[in-house]
This record gives sequence, C-alpha cells and structure tokens, in this order.
Amino acid sequence: MSLIRWEPFREMDEMFRRAWPAGFSRMPRVAGQGGELSAVEWTPGADISESEKEYLIRAELPGVKREDVKVTLDQGAITISGERKLEKEDKGTKFHRVESFHGTFSRSFGLPADVDEAAIYADSRDGVLFVHLPKAKPAEKAKPVEIKVG
Repeated sequence: MSLIRWEPFREMDEMFRRAWPAGFSRMPRVAGQGGELSAVEWTPGADISESEKEYLIRAELPGVKREDVKVTLDQGAITISGERKLEKEDKGTKFHRVESFHGTFSRSFGLPADVDEAAIYADSRDGVLFVHLPKAKPAEKAKPVEIKVG
C-alpha cells in the first residue's frame, strides 16, 4: 500500500484553472503591506511533462541569469526560486511602454512517489530552466518462498 499525500486545496486549484484562462493565473499582482503598494510579484510559467524515464519541469525564465536561480529539494517538494533584476536605465532613454516584470519569484511542486531524489538535476538554455526528475527503478518483486511447518 502506498501513501497518498493529502492536498486540501488541490480541488480548489483545479476549479480555478477550469474557470479562468490559463494565462490569467500567471498575471503579476501588486504586493504590499497595510494598503501600501510596494512591488509587483510575478510568477514564471511552468510546464510539467512525463516520459517513460522521467518527469520534466520546464520553467520560463527570460532575462533571469543562471546565478540568480536556485532549485531546492525539501520534504518531497522541489522549489524553483530566484530574481529577475531590473536593468539600469540610461538617462537619455524614454520608455513609452514597459510590460516586463522584475523581482523575486518562487514556485513549488510536490514530487510523485516514484522520483529518484538522488538523481535530480537541472540545466538552463535560452531563458528556460529544465528540472529533470528521473523515475526510480521499480524494486524487484520478491519471489514467494515456501516456509516449512515443523
């Protein structure tokens, strides 16, 4: 018998995903304390896929340097966090429209039971972070052994 992790908000998340377009959940939101608007929080988009050998998390991190990304594993969850830094503006530059966001971000994902945690690795190419979660090899089933009754 395998343990199943209880996630009380999973049904609520699924309901919101069905009710609103996929892009809506990734829209930045303004954060602040006590009514003060201080910063814009953003969440990078992520795709999760599965093959015969592994699960793959593909996170879109345009403009984020490798050294500004951190991937951690803790208590059955993998967390991708980091920061997209604001580029210094030239004094002679006049912006007419700014649609890119900066600041810190963090995304966490629960791991399936069949992930080989010791073999997890990540790489980054062209503004996309790939977190590879290899599947553990299934344990061999024990052959039945006859026990003699004496």
